[in-house]
Amino acid sequence: RSFSAAELVRAAPAPLQPYLRLMRLHQPAGTWLLYLPCTWSIGLAAAPGCFPDWRMLSLFGVGAVLMRGAGCTINDMWDRDYDRQVARTASRPLAAGDISTFQSLVFLGGQLSLAFCVLLCLNYYSIILGAASLSLVITYPLMKRITYWPQLVLGLTFNWGTLLGWSAIRGSCDWSVCLPLYFAGVMWTLVYDTIYAHQDKRDDIMIGVKSTALQFREDTKQWLSGFSLVMLLSLCMAGMNCNQTFLYYSAVAAVGAHLAHQIYTLDIDKPEDCWKTFASNRTVGILLFVGIVLGNL
Repeated sequence: RSFSAAELVRAAPAPLQPYLRLMRLHQPAGTWLLYLPCTWSIGLAAAPGCFPDWRMLSLFGVGAVLMRGAGCTINDMWDRDYDRQVARTASRPLAAGDISTFQSLVFLGGQLSLAFCVLLCLNYYSIILGAASLSLVITYPLMKRITYWPQLVLGLTFNWGTLLGWSAIRGSCDWSVCLPLYFAGVMWTLVYDTIYAHQDKRDDIMIGVKSTALQFREDTKQWLSGFSLVMLLSLCMAGMNCNQTFLYYSAVAAVGAHLAHQIYTLDIDKPEDCWKTFASNRTVGILLFVGIVLGNL
């Protein structure tokens, strides 16, 4: 039988299902997009000729599930009144009244506690670096009320793992590698989350929520092309600064081709096409990770 995260949630006991949906366990695309930048960094930090540290990949995988869940919980606590006014989000557990704000707060505390336990498995430098990201996780959901660039803040939040993965392996950050990799991840987030935001642009206008989709409007594809180009250049810089090989740059080229196809075929006025294109970015992250591993070997 086919298996999916959504089926796993539907098979869970009924009292547990609202909490699993609150942490978006039934929609794992966001977890992949949080996890994959961590794998890039862990892969680049591996010793030449060696595979990435499987223990760190596993730890960061668990951490990605927990922190993405915590971020979604915080987001829904801030946005429950907005979510009720948007067709796509009206069925979320808090907006629909399936669980209370207090219950979600207790659940958030549990997720953050478990995530902190994962963080404690790392070195002291990484513990401090990881804890520093919590302010971004908490404040990101507010940005859509303040600026048309909440996707930029999401990028700063979602790609923190590019710094943390390297420091977990090496004991500290090599900024000549970590900063270009981080910047590439931020540009990538601006691409995929702008596409995601086009799903809700009509509702966002009505309720007064801001996004890069509303900022760029019909110029979206030009902006996405610019972000993609900067991402590719940043990846090349990171590769050069850690002596990556031909296979790495081949993967960067494949990433560029994938992004070009996304942008060329995207219909920003069709929500279902925006979702499909957004979700396909998991392939972008996996392509780069495979290129990093092969290039390192």
